[in-house]
Amino acid sequence: MTKRSSKVYARNAKRRDGYLDSQSWTNFWDGMRIDWDVPIMMDDSLVLRCDVFRPVEDGKYPVIMSYGPYGKFLQFDDPVFGDQWRRMCEQHPDVPAGSSNKYQNWEVVDPEKWVPDGYIVIRVDSRGAGRSPGILDIWSAREAKDQALCIEWDGVQSWSNGKVGLSGISYYAMNQWQTASLQPKHLAAICPWEGAADFYRDMGRHGGIYCDGFAKPWSEVQVYSVQYGRGENGYRSRMNGHLVSGPMTLSEEELGSNRRNFDFDCVSNTLDTDDYWQSRMPDWDKVQVPMLSAANWGGQGLHPRGNFEGFVRSRSTEKYLEVHGIEHWTEYYTDYGVELQKKFFGHYLKGEDTGWSNQPKVQLQVRHADGTFVERHENEWPLERTQWTKYYLDVETHIISKKPQTIAGSVTYAGFSDGVTFMTQPLKEELEITGPIATKLWVSSETENADLFVVIRAFTSDMQEIVFQGALDPCTPVAQGWLRVSHRKLDPELSRIYRPYHTHDEEQPLRKGEIYEVDVEVWPTCIVVEPGTRLAITIRGKDYVYPGKSSINLGKYENWTGSGPFTHDDPRDRPGDVFGGDVTLYSGPERQSYVLLPIIPSK
Repeated sequence: MTKRSSKVYARNAKRRDGYLDSQSWTNFWDGMRIDWDVPIMMDDSLVLRCDVFRPVEDGKYPVIMSYGPYGKFLQFDDPVFGDQWRRMCEQHPDVPAGSSNKYQNWEVVDPEKWVPDGYIVIRVDSRGAGRSPGILDIWSAREAKDQALCIEWDGVQSWSNGKVGLSGISYYAMNQWQTASLQPKHLAAICPWEGAADFYRDMGRHGGIYCDGFAKPWSEVQVYSVQYGRGENGYRSRMNGHLVSGPMTLSEEELGSNRRNFDFDCVSNTLDTDDYWQSRMPDWDKVQVPMLSAANWGGQGLHPRGNFEGFVRSRSTEKYLEVHGIEHWTEYYTDYGVELQKKFFGHYLKGEDTGWSNQPKVQLQVRHADGTFVERHENEWPLERTQWTKYYLDVETHIISKKPQTIAGSVTYAGFSDGVTFMTQPLKEELEITGPIATKLWVSSETENADLFVVIRAFTSDMQEIVFQGALDPCTPVAQGWLRVSHRKLDPELSRIYRPYHTHDEEQPLRKGEIYEVDVEVWPTCIVVEPGTRLAITIRGKDYVYPGKSSINLGKYENWTGSGPFTHDDPRDRPGDVFGGDVTLYSGPERQSYVLLPIIPSK
């Protein structure tokens, strides 16, 4: 049965989208029944295409579904993601083990590891991407509605037990928050693995600053390259020999007219009041489904913030947080990640006794300075026993300490410069920092605005910087935060002492030389450092750059130097005459500048 192939084609009149009406076909390969290009009708009559991997034996099974734009026919080990796949397999041999890996897709589950356990795996090409026609509008409300309709379709099929779970990394995680807030009836559980939730704050405009290093390259390399309509000009699937981007071959002009320009949307919608961002924001009060939210300590610039915010702010009564490290695509595929997901979904989709009833609410892989991780279980986030500790900035000595400043002072740096670094004396004992970080600063600018790049760092006793394999960049600092000073306005209801929340609903220009109090959110992190280590905070006018040697080659992505693709240097958003002027930091008895660190005492 594993080698036999059976194909059934519909032979009807060709439609305007290039498909035959009801066209789909079935294979029996590798112990699975694979239904390719199954049509799902949306409420506006547009047909999306999905692949259904299910057991050969008839029965009713739970569904693991993903919906996204990366091309369901594109194999993981293809040009777009092949370098990531090969690197992961070399370093983690448990990933390819137990599978032929012929059906591996980027950032979604391997059906060969799930179907034998009694699951149905469904992959849907999102509207305008892969094999699905339509207008491509990244992370739009229309996409969320589409995904909800696909869930309802899954839940009533003859082979479905009526319970659908969403699982996937990044894009396939991010749209889970939006869809869950629509509350489709057959959605039984979600597992957003490293998924941003607030597209303005988590990705598009960090602290109000446009992240151009991500928006344009990512959308062009990973999404537009498999847009529906590339046809013969796109990829051909090694899974089944068919075109990844649909049967039609459109011109570049036609392709452009069939998608929104993600780069333009991000740079032009400067405030969070814009409908573009608001329509993509989940309603946290309506996110009530059981969830496993999995974050990555090293995902600064894209994912971890959303996983923490989703865990804390959702209304789900059965919600769990897991946090790990290393590359952002890896742990999802390792035995550790697969076993954790099956334990979760087995409980909620199958009703099995997987031991999930004993799962801790928070499972942390605590990161140590040498790059190792130690698993620890907790009951909440942030941790209740956190000792929120202020380290005050002394602008004269460039030292940070627990001692408030008694003498007023200031230090000035150029707006587009490396800024200024403040450092502790060598630590006398081991120290753990785990949780969100907040920074209070007093600043002035010689122009009407300024961008603050706040970096939390650590140095060995011989002053070598401690960096980590981040979710993407191999030389990632301890933590980062960003703020455009004209966006300093806080939301009093959502702000916490450890996590300021900015409204981003209006511009408040600066007056030259006037001093302003600002609070900068620094994304959650975790590090355990040894005695002799020095902690540091750098206030910069541009993105962090690792001062040592840093190189990476992931095919389409290479030469990152500390911030990965999450850089902010687009002159449309940061003109030199506005953001290149001198910035001054202040400290003293009336203007205490500090960084609030989440110190975790030993149990």
